Amino acid sequence: GKISPYRAFCLALGGAVGMGNIWRFPTLVSKWGGMTFLLPYFLFVLLIGSTGIIGAMALGRSTRSGPIGAFGQAAALRGRRSAGEAVGYIPVLGSLALAIGYSCVVGWIFRYFALALDGGLFAMGQDMNVIVDRFNGTACGWGNNFWLVIALAVNFAIMAFGVGGGIERANKVMMPVLFFLFAGLGVYIATLPGAGDGYRYIFTLDPAGLADPKLWIYAFGQAFFSLSLGMAIMVTYGSYVKKEENLAKNAAIICGM
Repeated sequence: GKISPYRAFCLALGGAVGMGNIWRFPTLVSKWGGMTFLLPYFLFVLLIGSTGIIGAMALGRSTRSGPIGAFGQAAALRGRRSAGEAVGYIPVLGSLALAIGYSCVVGWIFRYFALALDGGLFAMGQDMNVIVDRFNGTACGWGNNFWLVIALAVNFAIMAFGVGGGIERANKVMMPVLFFLFAGLGVYIATLPGAGDGYRYIFTLDPAGLADPKLWIYAFGQAFFSLSLGMAIMVTYGSYVKKEENLAKNAAIICGM
């Protein structure tokens, strides 16, 4: 069945805001010098958002199809529908591969949630040796198998209710919770010792560093990965968007998030 534009928008944000922002982005900002990295990153987000994101959503809205059908219809204009559909399978298979990896991550989340409830997480304190040993034990096969089964069971239960009753309803709850958690985390970090030095580092710009081509390559790659442009998520989202919706406005909100 059809899903509302707001809930479809939550699905799009779920694709755009992922592990690339939570894990990889802070690492690159730290490695490449705070604002020295952020400046080209924001530039590429603006460029990709004003071209690729809008284009992907427009393709989905015009064809009213997912990636396979959308690329197939686009290629049909040149008499190569089957070739276009074959290309459409690439992001679908890529999403499947990512889903396999994310299933492991969800298992970790359930494990650490259980640790938070029974006090195990608090008991680790700030001893990095204990924290690393616990994570290594969780990340290994036998340490995560039980929690992986729980993660898959929850995912299958959500999908069993379909797009409207399952996926969109879950995202409608989980996305606001995600932003609430990050807002709380931001407040907590601001109270930690040395937070001021961290903020100064983030907002420090080294003009000489901008001359390094690798910086721009990493910034472009992070912007492209953060927006999940190659996974055809925005094409799928666009297939649910009404004709009167402003795609440029939606793209700006997604990029801003």
